[in-house]
Amino acid sequence: MTMSDRGRIWLAGAAIVAAVFLGYANSFHGPFVFDDEPSILENATIRRLWPLSGPLSPPKDFGVTVSGRPVLNLSLALNYAIGGTEPWSYHGVNVGIHALAALVLFGVVRRTLRKPGLVERWGERAEATAGVTALLWALHPLQTESVTYVIQRAESLMGLFFLLTLYGFIRATESARPRCWVVVMVVSAVLGMGCKEVMATVPLVVFLYDRTFVAGSFRLAGRERWRWHGALLASWLPLGWLVLAAGGNRGGTFVLTWAGCRDYWLTQFGAVTHYLRLTVWPEPLVFDYGTFWVRTMGAVAVPAVVVLGGLGATGWALRRRPVVGFLLATFFVILAPTSVVPGTIQMIVEHRMYLPLAAVIALMVGAGVAWGGRVALMSFVGIAMVMGGLTWRRNRDYASDLRLWSDTVAKRPMSAIAQGNLGTAHYRRGRWAEAIGCYEEALRLGPVTAQMHYNLGLALDAAGRGEEAMAEYAEAVKILPYFAQAHTKRARLLIERGRSEEALEHLRVALSYIPESTEAHYAWGLAMSERGRFELAVTAFARVLKSEPGNAQAKLGLGMALMRVGRLAEARAMLEASVRENPKVAEVHGNLGIVLAELGRTEEAVRSYEAALRLQPDYAEMHYNLGNALVQLRRYPEARAQFAEAVRLRPEFAAAREMLARLAGF
Repeated sequence: MTMSDRGRIWLAGAAIVAAVFLGYANSFHGPFVFDDEPSILENATIRRLWPLSGPLSPPKDFGVTVSGRPVLNLSLALNYAIGGTEPWSYHGVNVGIHALAALVLFGVVRRTLRKPGLVERWGERAEATAGVTALLWALHPLQTESVTYVIQRAESLMGLFFLLTLYGFIRATESARPRCWVVVMVVSAVLGMGCKEVMATVPLVVFLYDRTFVAGSFRLAGRERWRWHGALLASWLPLGWLVLAAGGNRGGTFVLTWAGCRDYWLTQFGAVTHYLRLTVWPEPLVFDYGTFWVRTMGAVAVPAVVVLGGLGATGWALRRRPVVGFLLATFFVILAPTSVVPGTIQMIVEHRMYLPLAAVIALMVGAGVAWGGRVALMSFVGIAMVMGGLTWRRNRDYASDLRLWSDTVAKRPMSAIAQGNLGTAHYRRGRWAEAIGCYEEALRLGPVTAQMHYNLGLALDAAGRGEEAMAEYAEAVKILPYFAQAHTKRARLLIERGRSEEALEHLRVALSYIPESTEAHYAWGLAMSERGRFELAVTAFARVLKSEPGNAQAKLGLGMALMRVGRLAEARAMLEASVRENPKVAEVHGNLGIVLAELGRTEEAVRSYEAALRLQPDYAEMHYNLGNALVQLRRYPEARAQFAEAVRLRPEFAAAREMLARLAGF
């Protein structure tokens, strides 16, 4: 390799990296969205890097994205060590992974074009053709979901290891001492298996590459390099163990039944043709297509003809045009796991095209340059710039969860998942009416889920529509009897309505499934207080504070329960701590006043009552309490004014009326 060759390679590599970071520069401050939350924000296994057994043992529950993917989980733990839960760190690593993958793709294409049989035609244009291919692939807006959506690092990191496996094989076949590159190949394959299950296709693609570009036939490829291919096939063993250890079905997101296979496969003809259309015309891009089913062959006749015709063309090309056949086969082989294994939730997912897109673009660029030469190369550079602009524009949709889900609903209004998540975005912003509307629409569209009933209950609860909220929580536990959070929320509302016995039944169920639930223990404390069993309430509130020392509600509850059992000094200390931490909560000041009055510190009690009333002037009970304290201090005119205000606010307040009558002569 001459110095000028090296210079062109370095220049092309630098241009690719710069273009990737420029195209994704506006993605670094996007928030965590959707599955980012359980996989990153709620994932306790990434909080420590050492011992490695922690991050290498990701959570297994409910098919969370990191489940069964220890290498992905370890990469998130490294991010957490760098920047905690600051999104910029995760976005930066994602863009870096994508840039590295583009560089490896550049190397794979460049070295392939210099293989015997191709070098005569492509040698002078190998670097340029490879560079344009990698640039188009890296800047294509179809890749944004794999890069900007943080947890889909599962796809891009797997893609990087996939390409490294292929690159390691290519270098091994070119080297006089191939051992080092064989190690790179096998290690990359194993690491990729720990990122995503689609990596299972890499031994097949490498074997097909060997047949197409190196050996010339499957028989020679197997005979001359059987140890290498055997080592790659052995990487299926850790993958199989990881899949089984995670439950075997990713939290129920795929099922192996005839009906499930039939219905899912019918959707995939349209999915594959949709992916191909987005490759050529990447509009509109949709974050979540929702769950949908195609029940009849008539509905998929045209897509089926396209896909089956493509498979037929692949078989023909493998015999007659091996290079074209390799690219077509690579496209179908990499898509096969997600297109054949029947899913229950996701039918079309754009990040599935992360690697298959490389095969399609390589075929398009190769055909274009073969026919158009330098003009075609320059045209593809211009197209890459346009694609980079579209990627920049698409990244803006990830600027907030509200914007992302609003965009998704606009494009897929019949998606219950999109409607529900838009509701959650509104809920987080305190827009109760909008959230309720979205959740109700999601339930109308179906499928009806316990989570959606629960979410609607939360929004109704926040909007002050407690009876309707209780009904939604009841529906949630009817669908999912072990939904502990729904049991707990319903219990809280029952306690507020004086139905503590009924509430305790829900809390027993909740605590049987999640014994450490601080919310359930807090509600238990409220129920015990409401039933007059204050010693048990003290125990419940104390347990909450042991887990959450800063829980203001538990401190208030504990302070009041301690007062009821006569432990006034402890009650005062707890409520004073609550006042320091929550100086703008009227109830905290008011209850501290009650304790101070019980301790005979009437002047201090008056100050606490007055502080409560400054925050909440219409607090009738607090006017009454202040009136009683003023009577103790013989400040009768002021006391009479407080009782009068309590009666004005609550005309049926009998105790305040009685005290007002007693003070009539003062």
